[in-house]
Amino acid sequence: MQGKNKNNDETFMGIALKNAKLAMNAGEVPIGAVLVRDGKIIAQGHNQPIQKCDPTAHAEIVVLRKAASIEGNYRLVDCELFVTIEPCIMCVGAMLHARIRRIIFGAKEPRFGALTSHMRILDSTRFNHKIEWHGGVLAEQSSVLMRNFFKLKRVNK
Repeated sequence: MQGKNKNNDETFMGIALKNAKLAMNAGEVPIGAVLVRDGKIIAQGHNQPIQKCDPTAHAEIVVLRKAASIEGNYRLVDCELFVTIEPCIMCVGAMLHARIRRIIFGAKEPRFGALTSHMRILDSTRFNHKIEWHGGVLAEQSSVLMRNFFKLKRVNK
């Protein structure tokens, strides 16, 4: 990553982290996401499966739904999705359908990560759309938030 892109990526990931903290404060797993096109935020959100009683209400899906509604189109061409934790297979699938241009994530997710940790879904040549991706942006901040959340969960059992 070079100069301007690195700064922009860190800025938008910082906003995703703020959304992750909102999730944590609501008792949700602290994952936040931001969807951007041409340097402008279209939508932002956080994990809401517990609040919405919806197992698909991951931060990425919440943001894709908001953006599609705002844009009046489920195709979100030329958009970049920033998410604090490596996306799962469901979320990557939704991003493929939405035609996201680029995924930027913070920390790896060893149990469910679908880009590099658990599986490498975008390495497949079978898809009719290719998504660029980059991980490790503000990874430590994302990891600390997750560790603190689960540490609190164990203490409060």
